[in-house]
Amino acid sequence: MTDKFALRAHCRQDVCAPSDRWRVFCAIELPVTVRELVLRHISRLKDAVPDAKASWSREANLHLTLKFLGEIPQASVTDISTAASRAVVNISPFSIRLEQTGAFPRHGPPRVLWIGIDDFSGKLGELHARLEDESASAGFAKDDHAFHPHLTVARLRQPRHARTLAEAHQQLEFKPQEIAVSELLVIRSELSSAGSKYTVVSRHPLGVSDKL
Repeated sequence: MTDKFALRAHCRQDVCAPSDRWRVFCAIELPVTVRELVLRHISRLKDAVPDAKASWSREANLHLTLKFLGEIPQASVTDISTAASRAVVNISPFSIRLEQTGAFPRHGPPRVLWIGIDDFSGKLGELHARLEDESASAGFAKDDHAFHPHLTVARLRQPRHARTLAEAHQQLEFKPQEIAVSELLVIRSELSSAGSKYTVVSRHPLGVSDKL
């Protein structure tokens, strides 16, 4: 049984070379058209409040993270890929909606700007719960925070102008975008002074039957 699920992980050999520890997370990829709309929204925010100090999400950062593993032994990457393979079994493709804008925290100077996710079918929450359970079975710690899916737009570096930027973020219209979800990705993130490099380790299509 384990071998069957492991085969579905499709772990790429070119990104499974030996290394001490990898920074890994599981996520849903966003369509190029949606990423372009988010980047356009970011550009408008920069123009509206040019003096605000923020780390803006780049196109490569725009994905919906379901589970962040952090730095894990390279030998454990196959384990999380297998867990992801198990998590998608019998969950059919579904849609979510990217809509509404807000900031964290609700009280005090804003530190994160986000665009919300409407899980109107409930399947995103189901996939997240399954991923947490399968990851725990594979030896990874469960996230002890409630699942509030969102897309990070910016992290504010200074409180000065932060509230003005957050207000502009919420006032500028972001037209709701429906997104079809058909697979779960396991991704490696490599940090550098030039920015993060993301490499897809494995892809896990939704709708796989446990009877196969």
